[in-house]
Amino acid sequence: MSSYKQRRGAANTYGLALLGGLALLAALGAILAMMNRTAGSPASRFAGDGRAAAPSLTLYCASGIRLPIERIAAAYQESYGGRINIQFGGSNTLLSQLEIAHSGDLFLAADESYAELARQKGLVRETLPLASMRAVIVVPAGNPKRIAGLADLLRGDVRASVGNPDQAAIGKVVRDVLEPLGKWRELESAVTARGVFQATVSEVVNSVKLGAIDAGIVWDTSVANEPQLAMIAVPELAGAVGRIALGILTSSRQPRAALHFARFAAARDRGLPIFQQAGYEVVDGDAWADAPELTFFCGAVNRRAVEPAIAEFERREGVRVNTVYNGCGILTGQMKVIADWQQGRGFPDTYLACDRYYLEVVKDQFQDAAELSETAVVIAVPPGNPQKIRALQDLTRDGLRLAVGQPKQCTIGVLTRNILQSEGVQDAVLKNVVAETCSSALLLPLVATGAVDAAFVYESDTRAAQEQVEIVRIASPLAIAIQPFSIAKSSRNKWLSRRLLQTLARHKEQFESAGFRWRPNASPGATKQ
Repeated sequence: MSSYKQRRGAANTYGLALLGGLALLAALGAILAMMNRTAGSPASRFAGDGRAAAPSLTLYCASGIRLPIERIAAAYQESYGGRINIQFGGSNTLLSQLEIAHSGDLFLAADESYAELARQKGLVRETLPLASMRAVIVVPAGNPKRIAGLADLLRGDVRASVGNPDQAAIGKVVRDVLEPLGKWRELESAVTARGVFQATVSEVVNSVKLGAIDAGIVWDTSVANEPQLAMIAVPELAGAVGRIALGILTSSRQPRAALHFARFAAARDRGLPIFQQAGYEVVDGDAWADAPELTFFCGAVNRRAVEPAIAEFERREGVRVNTVYNGCGILTGQMKVIADWQQGRGFPDTYLACDRYYLEVVKDQFQDAAELSETAVVIAVPPGNPQKIRALQDLTRDGLRLAVGQPKQCTIGVLTRNILQSEGVQDAVLKNVVAETCSSALLLPLVATGAVDAAFVYESDTRAAQEQVEIVRIASPLAIAIQPFSIAKSSRNKWLSRRLLQTLARHKEQFESAGFRWRPNASPGATKQ
């Protein structure tokens, strides 16, 4: 190892330190610029849809959510203009209409299962969770039939009503919970014999109000502000929860405007308080911003794979993604500085590391990761492989000139040393190193220009330089880099960040064309809110 250090020389050491310091200062300067830059102007808010002003949007909405969504639409229209045209109905009924019409902009389902089904059918692209509600028994105030539990709905003197499972979310959710308990068939028979299945939860509520039925099963939020009604929570329905989700329809001709409204509805300081006032349990939503910005730290090896996805995401969402590319050692060094500086202001919202190693370094600042892709660590050599390098052992020969990544600045440097150490050739190979770089992207030019005989690089980096270099594969289980994506715990835009992850996943082919292999278990849902 001592001969390796001598060959680097004091000048090389000083140069690397200076380069790393300059990179850190430049990146911090860029972050400062991002923090002080103003967001997009109102005039350009809907420019991505070819419009200068807010357009009219068509929203298909589950009828049980009428109260909060009408208030949110009114607040939005007052702030931004345009018009939100709302069509109410049962969630499944609306879904059937969407399949036929293939028109409209937004779909607000009373349970996320309908939004997911719409996504599977190609009707919905993005979904934003909003709130949840619970199934309860509703009776007239004073409870004249003395109904205390689910069994009372089966009595011969009780007329009961439930939403039709084939039309309304309340019916489907209740059926899904009661069937495993063996209690759905009895309830279904009682409702069919003496009561009625109805198309929406609103119809069930109104039937109880009018005395047409004695009791019904509805969402708790449907009766929270109805003094002439009372609700009864029963243990059998404890798991009957409707999780409200707002979807952006693929039929929308103005997706940027639709997403703008959806973010407003899902914002912790705009739409969600209205849901909360109406008795809903709300999600921990993003903070509202007319034109949000995300700070995205991205390991340099991923650049060619992610850039098209980022560009599409910015256009569709009407947001700005401030992406900082660099070696992951430098990026995590910046994160540690920012975390202690101005209470973390400027810390990235998201981080796509070159490998798990450099996410572990800052894991306390991030949530669970989704592992998106992987690429091999290989040996790059000039065309024709003039030094006849076939394996790691060949790199120990005297007179070879090698380039490696600097382990404190980039992941390729860490992985290279892990491979060499595991194969027992670290000292013998490192004695031939004549150059270290702060990023994997700087290694290939050294090989292509003949400055070195070989370098440890990512296979994905060689994809764009196939005529300038050849690769030699490394027979080691450690010769693999896995790229994890994670969202910062401190981010005020976790759901927006999650949609960025989903956009990256839709660009799986771009990762593969850039030389990565898509991870078989990669899932946009792996990163928790």
